[in-house]
Amino acid sequence: MPRRTNNHNRPESPSPETDEQSPASVGPGANQRNKRMRLRVAWMYYVEELTQNDIAQQLGIGRVTVIRLLADLRARSEIRFSIEQGIPECIALERALQARFGLQDAVVAPLSDPGADATVAVAAATGQYTSGMLRPGMRIGLGWGRTLHESLRFMSDAPVADLSVVSLLGGITKVRRFNPSEFAWRFSSLYQAECYLMTAPAVVDSPQTRQTLIDHCGLGDVFENAKSLDAVLLSVGDVTPEGTAYRYGVLPEDMRRRFLAMGAVGDLLFHYFDRDGTLIKDPIQGRVMSVPVETLRAVPQRILASGGAQKVDALLGALRLIAPTTLITDEHCARALVALTDGDAASASVRR
Repeated sequence: MPRRTNNHNRPESPSPETDEQSPASVGPGANQRNKRMRLRVAWMYYVEELTQNDIAQQLGIGRVTVIRLLADLRARSEIRFSIEQGIPECIALERALQARFGLQDAVVAPLSDPGADATVAVAAATGQYTSGMLRPGMRIGLGWGRTLHESLRFMSDAPVADLSVVSLLGGITKVRRFNPSEFAWRFSSLYQAECYLMTAPAVVDSPQTRQTLIDHCGLGDVFENAKSLDAVLLSVGDVTPEGTAYRYGVLPEDMRRRFLAMGAVGDLLFHYFDRDGTLIKDPIQGRVMSVPVETLRAVPQRILASGGAQKVDALLGALRLIAPTTLITDEHCARALVALTDGDAASASVRR
């Protein structure tokens, strides 16, 4: 689990007065249950940033128990700016996702409330996973979105020798905070990496403009670099009014409705697809300044990080579209993905 980041708005912190010890005499089963409860409380407190009262309410335990569990975590050295992984329910879901979708790896982040915003939980898992998989000389391509932006604060800032970072999508001036170029630049700064930005709008006015920018404005090098990437880190967008692209006016509402009418459930780098992972036939596909789907599919390590109830269909389509090697999501989204494909052999077959 990821390290804790500082939070100046926390209303309370574990109180030293409650460093009472747990009962000393417990059996193996009780020990395992206690550890599971400690780890869940740790995640809710340090990652989801819930108050002790909120945690007590959601887990149906007393606030004093929450404080004692947090004290136990410190006493047992189970939290040292990071929390040991091992919540059994999540491990079982990870194995189910791997088997169902042919994944090499799956990371399922605990999330206490099915209706909660999963962004921070998934971002925390993404930050830790990404920090652990980077290696000297690697070339990694980056997508964009809230989840990836939030993951930056959970990443280590240790330099990685000869690391190259390639932004896979053009810039979005309306959303500076979640701008693909901003994310790639900050990521590369963390690891002191070389950074290649796609210095063009994310969506241009015509396919002819797109081709001109590639052929005559130096962007051809970015597309060529993308063909030799070792890994890509992507997040999936949904087609709801709350999606980042629509909430901030990057794309107009009439376009969103048009995508929905064509069966779109989500997008990767503005490549819109349906639930079966098939790209929709819309003119925007020829106007997007982003690396093509076929290039993404050919990258050896493909990491997809997204979560939340509103993204279940989008994730299912994305799994079928690019067949990621690693999926990072929250426990409720993971459970829904497994349920959607239960008993459906065709659904479990990921496109290669």
